[in-house]
Amino acid sequence: MATIIDLTGCVTVVTGGTRGVGAGIARAFLEAGAQVVTCARTAPDRPVEAAGRTARFLPVDLRDPGAVDAFFMRVRDEYGRLDTLVNNAGGTPFRLLGEGGAERHARVVELNLLAPLTASLAAYEVMREQESGGSILMIGSVSGTRPSPGTAAYGAAKAGLDHLARSMAVEWAPTVRVNTLVLGMVRTELSHLHYGDEDGIAAVGRTVPLGRLAEPADIGDACVFLASDRAAYVTGASLHVHGGGERPAFLDAATVNHS
Repeated sequence: MATIIDLTGCVTVVTGGTRGVGAGIARAFLEAGAQVVTCARTAPDRPVEAAGRTARFLPVDLRDPGAVDAFFMRVRDEYGRLDTLVNNAGGTPFRLLGEGGAERHARVVELNLLAPLTASLAAYEVMREQESGGSILMIGSVSGTRPSPGTAAYGAAKAGLDHLARSMAVEWAPTVRVNTLVLGMVRTELSHLHYGDEDGIAAVGRTVPLGRLAEPADIGDACVFLASDRAAYVTGASLHVHGGGERPAFLDAATVNHS
């Protein structure tokens, strides 16, 4: 992607950018030439590196509005600008609705919807003062587009995140562009916890039309595109990065050969 898009001189913040999908996003921006700041509550075991360059880590609790405001003011003061925010931090344990109280589900919504809202508001205060504006990216999920048993609060939060991004795109245009990446399954260092060994991961991959799980780099490249001037007329959009989605179950149940 770096040979196609050059983000030299740009400053990018990736929340939760220390591992998994977030680290893949951070590496893609490093490869494109951007200065990258990652943030999370705890420091990573090792820094995120790519193309001979290293992402900077700053600790912050994204559920603390005061701490988030201070974080983005620090980025502005130390780098002089903020070009892109990638709201990647999030996640959820598997928990059926009837097995967890409302407070537990509310914490999932807080992390996956309210924290990105808090970060976006703080980033907007920096971007709105820049002649070049900025770009905000929400990392959504197919869980927000279809039933999500076991992760219902997460799916509801991701659905809300997509809607929030579209409203932000209208309110903050033309200064700041806001888009969502709707992710399917991504292979990370934690995939074995969800899908089992290599055979299990391969079997799950075969349920995707493109025949595999996404790699973090696939998500990172899509983020770099949406953050760049090549997507200058793209805002309020939902880009599905899911390998074609999920094969409809009825096709496998039917007696007619659809292959």
